[in-house]
Amino acid sequence: MKILRIVLVLAVLAYAGWLAWPFLSPFLEGAGMDAATTRAGAEAQVGLDLPVIALWVGAVVLYLVAALLLGSGNPRAAVAYFLGFMADAVLRLAIDRGGFGGGSDAGGKIDPNAPSMQSTITEGGPAAAPGGLGADLGVDPTWLVLGALVVVGLLIVMVTRARRRKRTPGQLSI
Repeated sequence: MKILRIVLVLAVLAYAGWLAWPFLSPFLEGAGMDAATTRAGAEAQVGLDLPVIALWVGAVVLYLVAALLLGSGNPRAAVAYFLGFMADAVLRLAIDRGGFGGGSDAGGKIDPNAPSMQSTITEGGPAAAPGGLGADLGVDPTWLVLGALVVVGLLIVMVTRARRRKRTPGQLSI
């Protein structure tokens, strides 16, 4: 179980890093804080308003907290993970359905010229790109990613649940 917990910590950290990549990449490229704020300003002008940014940052922070708690074996890791999952799911579904950025038209098809599809966050994160992973399978990639995140969450619950030994009355605990 310890190896599974380590693998889950790494998976949650990798997913949080992938979700945060659009704003972390300027720092790794050697640019300063001004480049990151410029990119953040450009993202906000493309159609991402305050609720979207709050959900996005909240999801990343909650996934990081969940990874830290999971690394220490704390059962509260599942709560933090599922709170981050809820923020991520709301963000993905809102962007995919056009709720925040207008990512789809009335027929439910994704419009690649919509502002949400043009942003860096949605290219690397929450929105489903046309012709992506699920296009070959005939399934919406948003639902595939959300399903995989639910499976990871259930594994986190399984790994962090408290194990109690049953003792018969009169048995000494050693």
